[in-house]
Amino acid sequence: MKKTYKIGFVGLGSIGTRHLKNTVSILQEREYSYKIDLMRSSKGKKIAPELKKHIHSVFFSYEDMPFDYDIIFVTNPTHLHLEAIQKLASKTNHMFIEKPLFHQTNISIHELPLKKDMVYYVACPLRYSNVIQYLKQNCDFQKVYCARVICSSYLPDWRPNVDYRTTYSAHKDQGGGVSIDLIHEWDYLHYLLGRPEQVFNIRGKYSNLEIDSDDLSLYLAKYKNLAVEVHLDYFGRKQIREIQLFTAEDTIVGDFIKSEIRYLKSGKIVSFKDSRDDFQHKEIAFFFDILEDKEKNHNDISVAMDTLKIAKEGTL
Repeated sequence: MKKTYKIGFVGLGSIGTRHLKNTVSILQEREYSYKIDLMRSSKGKKIAPELKKHIHSVFFSYEDMPFDYDIIFVTNPTHLHLEAIQKLASKTNHMFIEKPLFHQTNISIHELPLKKDMVYYVACPLRYSNVIQYLKQNCDFQKVYCARVICSSYLPDWRPNVDYRTTYSAHKDQGGGVSIDLIHEWDYLHYLLGRPEQVFNIRGKYSNLEIDSDDLSLYLAKYKNLAVEVHLDYFGRKQIREIQLFTAEDTIVGDFIKSEIRYLKSGKIVSFKDSRDDFQHKEIAFFFDILEDKEKNHNDISVAMDTLKIAKEGTL
C-alpha cells in the first residue's frame, strides 16, 4: 500500500516555495500520494499555477486548519515561528521549521506544546552541501589549528525586484540582521566542530544600507583544540562564502560560491556540481528519511536553540 502524507505549509514566500517544490519532487520520486494545504496571512499574492495544482486547500487562520496533519512546514517569517508552533503543534505529528528557529532566545523550549517522540526538525541546508560533506568525511579536525569563516554579500542583491528595505532582513524586530539571518555559518560549525567553549562577538550597523538590523557581526570562538573567526556582513559587493582551515600540512578552503575545495599549498582542487537547490533537495529527502526511521534527527529544536544562542547572543 502506498504511503500517504497530509502536509500543511505555513507561508509561501521564496523559501516556502522552494521547500514546497522540493517536497513534491521527493514525494513523487518515492511514489507517495499526498495532500498539501496552505496557510496564508492574507489573500494578497496569487499562487503561481505550477504550485496551485499541488495545493488542496488554502486557510487564512490557524484555527481553521484541521487536526490531522502528518507534517507542517513552518516557513513564514522568523518572528512568527513561535506563534505558528504554539498554535499548530497539536494539529500535526511532525514539523519542519525553517531557520532560524526563533528571533529571540528567551523562549523555553520545554514549555512548547510539542508531542513526545515526534520529529521537530530545524532547517540546516548547508550541512548537505558537497563542500561541508567533503570536509566532514575527509578532514581531521584534531589537526586543524584554527578556522576562518566568512559570508559576505550585498543585501540589495539578495532578492531581485524586491526593495531590500521592505524585507525582514532589514528589520531587527522581524528577525533580521546578519547575526541570525546568516546562522548557516554557525550551524555548519556546530555540525563540524560541536559547541565552542567560549564566544566573543562584536556586531552593529556600519554601512549606509537603509536598515535597522545589524549589517556586520564578528565572532571569535575558542574550542578545546582550535580557535575560529567568523565574519558575517550584508554589504560585501563581491559575494564571498568560505571556510578556511589552517593545518600543519596545508591551508584548505571550502568555497560555497564555486562549490569546490582548494588546497592552497599542494594546489589540489576538488570541484563539485552543487547548487542551492541541490542541497536543499537533499535536506528534504533527509527529513523524510528521519520520519521513516532511516536517519537520525541531528538538528532538533534543542540543538537549533543552542546554535541560535551562539549566533544571537555570542554566548552559550
